[in-house]
Amino acid sequence: MSPRLLVSSLLIVIVSVFTSGCATITRGSKDVLVVESTPAGADVSLSSGQAGRTPASFKLPRADALVVTISKAGYETVTVNVTPHISGAGGAGMAGNVLLGGLVGAAVDAGTGAMKDLKPNPVQVTLVKLEASPGTVQAAPADKSLSDKLRELKVALDSGLLSKEEYDQQRAKILKSDSSSG
Repeated sequence: MSPRLLVSSLLIVIVSVFTSGCATITRGSKDVLVVESTPAGADVSLSSGQAGRTPASFKLPRADALVVTISKAGYETVTVNVTPHISGAGGAGMAGNVLLGGLVGAAVDAGTGAMKDLKPNPVQVTLVKLEASPGTVQAAPADKSLSDKLRELKVALDSGLLSKEEYDQQRAKILKSDSSSG
């Protein structure tokens, strides 16, 4: 092998190591989000602007949080917050940076979100049918009790779908709504 070819090959390897993160190489910066509903055939819209019909899948950046809205005529609309979380495989890729990529590789992985997975994934929802009443096309669903609303809100906080600040705001709104109606 000529010295020039050897230097060129070595330079390519060095540039590759220092411009790529391990998780970026092994996992990529995009994740496939799957959205399913019972019943199937519901419209799906993402806060990123993409849309489809269940069952659906979307190739999305691993680093971006988004809101998924699932709707179908005659059923209550459901919204789900999808957020990026560090995954086991992403953490292993980041650990590889300690050995190979150093701080540059770690920065690339952090910037691309390659060490993260979108959660929940798949998004699976069961749509609740709206009850029809005589003389109307569709009746509004029965109001949930205060304790049911607060319990659901707490579950969203505990599962990471809401930040503490969002939880506090929603809780205050629910309590205010309940005190003004009762």
